[in-house]
Amino acid sequence: MRLAVPHRVLLGLRQLAAARRASPRACSGAQHSRGAAAAAAASSGGSSPPAASAPSQHSSQPEQQAEQAPQSQPAWPALILGIESSCDDTGVAVVSASGRVLGESLASQADIHAAWGGVVPKLAQEAHEAAIDGCVEAALAAAGVRPEQLDAVAVTIGPGLSLCLRVGVLKARQLAAAHRLPLIPVHHMEAHALVARLGATRFAAEAAAAEQQQQQGVQQQQQQQGVQAQQQPAASTAALGAASDAVQAAAEAAADAAVEFPFLCLLISGGHNLLLLVEGIGQYTQLGTTLDDALGEAYDKVARLLGLELKPSGGAALEAFAREGDPRALPFSVPMQRRPTCDFSYAGLKTAVRLAIEEQAPEATDANRQLRADIAASFQRVAVAHLEERCRRAVGWVQESHPQVRHLVVAGGVASNQYIRGRLTAIADAAGLRLVCPPPRLCTDNGVMVAWAGMERYQLGLVEPPPASAQVADGEWLDLRPRWPLTDRKDPRSFTAPRSAKKKRIFTSLTQLMHQQQQGEAAAEAGAAGEAAAAEAAAAGGAQEQEQQAAAAGAQR
Repeated sequence: MRLAVPHRVLLGLRQLAAARRASPRACSGAQHSRGAAAAAAASSGGSSPPAASAPSQHSSQPEQQAEQAPQSQPAWPALILGIESSCDDTGVAVVSASGRVLGESLASQADIHAAWGGVVPKLAQEAHEAAIDGCVEAALAAAGVRPEQLDAVAVTIGPGLSLCLRVGVLKARQLAAAHRLPLIPVHHMEAHALVARLGATRFAAEAAAAEQQQQQGVQQQQQQQGVQAQQQPAASTAALGAASDAVQAAAEAAADAAVEFPFLCLLISGGHNLLLLVEGIGQYTQLGTTLDDALGEAYDKVARLLGLELKPSGGAALEAFAREGDPRALPFSVPMQRRPTCDFSYAGLKTAVRLAIEEQAPEATDANRQLRADIAASFQRVAVAHLEERCRRAVGWVQESHPQVRHLVVAGGVASNQYIRGRLTAIADAAGLRLVCPPPRLCTDNGVMVAWAGMERYQLGLVEPPPASAQVADGEWLDLRPRWPLTDRKDPRSFTAPRSAKKKRIFTSLTQLMHQQQQGEAAAEAGAAGEAAAAEAAAAGGAQEQEQQAAAAGAQR
């Protein structure tokens, strides 16, 4: 899988997208499709470009000159469509480079899999196939954008269920081929980690919009009141000062919320428990991971054992049920207290809870509801205490090696748990960090996170060229990575043992791919520089030889 295209190729793709937006064929819909974006740009204080209009015959030559002039950015902010289908949610969204979610659509399969106690891959595939076209159409309609007005299509290629990943990748390939759009392969866990930066961009835009509106309001008031405004300088100054203080506070809050690299990230979901130092796109150092079961899997398993309704998810059901119980009713032990690492283990706790349920409440009845609630609350307290201990140690490690870190980002499906958020907020506050959690709807799988991860990669040129055909020929390999580690780079203080002996079909980690790509680019640049130097030397040598021949000819005369 090629992860990057040369800058000149990306520049050409951006110019093509800009020309497509300004073309007469698209101008009638451009005003409508970009209405939301233009309004957003105006409200945010940004300078929005004029609406596209059909070029006249007299302006054809200047337009050709403008097209030939190199431009590093398109006329409008880039738009990326993201597709997520790695497990049991079909998510599609359109986001802009400014961080605005212009349109999104999500089809959940919770009702389909609830009766089976878990995700059934074949049923999930069929549900994705039934929903994917409608989700794409709904997201584009909500955004007011046609497919040809997009700049690229981002899609999750792993990790996940192969049958499910294939549905999203095929749809992305179809769109990209039909409209000549670049493809952006996205790592599912990287998308979870980066979605917090989407919110930071939006907060900054909202602060800028508030400042712009305040300034415009003051100017209009002064123009309307004229001399009367000058007769009451004290009141006007006080009002302006209060507004300025509010704008300053909003700007400071936005700057504080902006998640910049590096940051500490906790990814918690049904299949992953990862503590990461995030230093950039594709640059991840693992501080800790799960040695057996992930926290989300443990939540779901305990919810099933307790006989809870698994909609919308087992974790959400258990969190709600635990509010009815006593968190100290059962003395479960916090795992791995004697191991000073940042790794997790929930298999032992899950077994202890299962034995307690089998002994005290083997069947879910109204009579033992309080007992089952006590078990749920006790499990949650101990499970989160284990999470707290590991996060507290990771914060210490990061502040020792990277004191510039200011944020603890918590993402993944389990990050929507309010009890967990409250406990981790205390850890972040004690360390002087800001806890950043995406809204609950962006913690679970969704198209927004994939679109934003695609945007981050698009801005770095990490894209694939448009596919030649929408269809996959017989025997053609389709790039799916169901087992795809996020990183193989580990903190030297971490002593994580291999989680599984199964090495078959485990793809090269995203971090390693980025490293290989950077080495390849450096080698290519060095080779090009060497070739240029050799050509220059050859040219200089040829010129010197010609001078010598001319001098010899003159001497003979």
